[in-house]
Amino acid sequence: MQQNIYRIFLYGTLRSGCHLPVYSYISRYFIFDGVGAVPGKLFDMGDYPAAIPGTEDCLITGELYHIAQQEDFDYVMEQLDDYEGLLVEPGGIPLFRREPVNVLFKNSTVISWMYWYNREITNQPRIESGDYVAYKMGIGK
Repeated sequence: MQQNIYRIFLYGTLRSGCHLPVYSYISRYFIFDGVGAVPGKLFDMGDYPAAIPGTEDCLITGELYHIAQQEDFDYVMEQLDDYEGLLVEPGGIPLFRREPVNVLFKNSTVISWMYWYNREITNQPRIESGDYVAYKMGIGK
């Protein structure tokens, strides 16, 4: 994996607006840069959203962060990879995959890590707004 990317784009349960205990982990190691967007579509999987890559006509809203201490990055990302279901038994299919993406941020583009859903999506409701937090609050479908 590319080691020179020290940002992460969070669109689901790790966002500050979800108010889950895991956010304290994020806020301990990362500094919030602001809200950004990535081309793609979001789906409601029940307890979490699933993102799949898309084109510029559909955007996923999320929060962009950078690591506070670069020497912590590999350790912190290993913990997040575990949380996101990337670390599986041999022969298992990871729930998500982490890839570099271009995040639309403050009238420019920055490269960040993002977790894409890594399995099939069948008959799951689409989150049309692309904003999981707003969707969970009943603001956007």
